Amino acid sequence: MNKTWVGTIIAFFIVLFVYTKLAGPIPFFINSINTTKTDLFSSSGEGKVTAVPDQATIDIGVTQTSTTVADAQDKVNKTADKIIQDVKKLGFSDKDIKTTNYSVNPNYSNEIVPQTAPMIPGGQQNINGYTVTQNLEINIKPIDKANKVVDIATADGANLVGGVNFTFSDSLQKSLSNQATQQAVDDAKNKAQGLAKAAGIGLGKIVNVVENSNQPSPVMMTAGVAGKTVDQSIPTNVTPGENSLTVDVVIYYETY
Repeated sequence: MNKTWVGTIIAFFIVLFVYTKLAGPIPFFINSINTTKTDLFSSSGEGKVTAVPDQATIDIGVTQTSTTVADAQDKVNKTADKIIQDVKKLGFSDKDIKTTNYSVNPNYSNEIVPQTAPMIPGGQQNINGYTVTQNLEINIKPIDKANKVVDIATADGANLVGGVNFTFSDSLQKSLSNQATQQAVDDAKNKAQGLAKAAGIGLGKIVNVVENSNQPSPVMMTAGVAGKTVDQSIPTNVTPGENSLTVDVVIYYETY
């Protein structure tokens, strides 16, 4: 650095020192601006759509009792296998048929057999047989095959028929949810405009939307009576009816 620059810098600091002594410290200003909007106006809306379910699940079961486990299993396995094969003939695949329960339970007589070991009072019950049960869950789509599945299963020997659950498939659920959401938003906006006008409030931009979707509960119907033979002269006739899907939203506006 040459002498000219050194002299300039020294002169600058001398002038700055003299100025602060005569005029006081040099003031610095910082402006703080808060742009967060805390006053919000909220409005709620509801959207509801109704449609016929497009899929179903049916619980089919087989239970057999015998004096031996092997014999009870053999009866159940043969019946369940026939049901599965005949249901597949309707166009269903392995992924549509799921075993949800397979159990083996002993049956006891009411007679109390005395224990040979005296330290155990009261004796023990005598096993006189075994009950084997297998339950199948069948996913049905298209839904119009539900009645045929019940009739085929009971004709093949199913003696446990639970509820028939009618639900929306994922694609239909998404479509209905979008429709209900749009209805709810429109409803909330209309209410907001009416309330704001009546109250003399100016609505600014929308800053938040909160959604709450109420999923429809499956429609459950009884398709048969456990342990009894179903009359095959009259075909099964279970109908899905309609399910509703509701969406609630709350919209938050800035005001002015």
